[in-house]
Amino acid sequence: MSGTSKGERRIGLLNGLAAYGMWGLVPLFWPLLKPAGAVEILAHRMVWSLAFVAVALLVVRRWAWAGELLRQPRRLGLVVVAAAVITVNWGVYIWAVNSGHVVEASLGYFINPLVTIAMGVLLLKERLRPVQWAAVGVGFAAVLVLTIGYGRPPWISLCLAFSFATYGLVKKKVNLGGVESLTAETAVQFLPALGYLLWLGGHGGLTFATEGVGHAALLASTGLVTALPLVCFGAAAIRVPLSTLGLMQYLAPVFQFLLGILYFHEAMPPERWAGFALVWLALTLLTGDAWRTARRTRAAAALAASGAAGTAAVPASPRVDA
Repeated sequence: MSGTSKGERRIGLLNGLAAYGMWGLVPLFWPLLKPAGAVEILAHRMVWSLAFVAVALLVVRRWAWAGELLRQPRRLGLVVVAAAVITVNWGVYIWAVNSGHVVEASLGYFINPLVTIAMGVLLLKERLRPVQWAAVGVGFAAVLVLTIGYGRPPWISLCLAFSFATYGLVKKKVNLGGVESLTAETAVQFLPALGYLLWLGGHGGLTFATEGVGHAALLASTGLVTALPLVCFGAAAIRVPLSTLGLMQYLAPVFQFLLGILYFHEAMPPERWAGFALVWLALTLLTGDAWRTARRTRAAAALAASGAAGTAAVPASPRVDA
């Protein structure tokens, strides 16, 4: 990444802003698909996403990975797990937005880094630094405060956070590129989704064919809405340092949170503000610790490199035979 030119970094930043901006503004899109229900929208998203990414891969002729994947049953099984988990994530998110829970949905992506860290400790036996433990503790306190504020556990947020954290963990093990991974996952989702849409049409409940051409076009565009941010993210990931991407990821829930309050006019009583404030405090601790650790690592690497260069520059002592 150090050899990346300023122009490439600028392109990467613009793509990162585009990706997280689209993810942050997507709550404006799902209500446009009414009167389709959340499950019909979800099914269309699966079907049209596969169509979109399949065409894209045909254009760039990138299909070698598919044959390799089919010859590896373990990775293929992980793709099925990833498809199942992201189905839950997509479905809950669409339902939450169209049911007036945009703020609670945004909370899920705020607490996702904390859930990812907790899963790393519980499942991968990772060791945390003291500041990371403090962040997880503050995050847990935030969930308790929000449970009191909502009068129930914030199950939408928790479901989104845990499903997306699990999805990230599985995708790390599968080790496929963004577009290739989406293609494999939507290929798993395609037949059940198409079967549901055909069943819905047979029972007269399919809005795709009954609400006009504009509505049908919007449902078909769910594939573009799903794939385009992922393409932009992929373009950013190869040009922008991971630490920068890590900070940019908070743009999406910030936009969603602001939309929930300012555009959808969702209620934010004091106890919810207190819960969100604790979440933001935990993320501040987490981000600050990650930033300091990255700086120390870079400084140590630079010192080691300069030390190695200095050693190489010192001429060898002349040999004296006894």
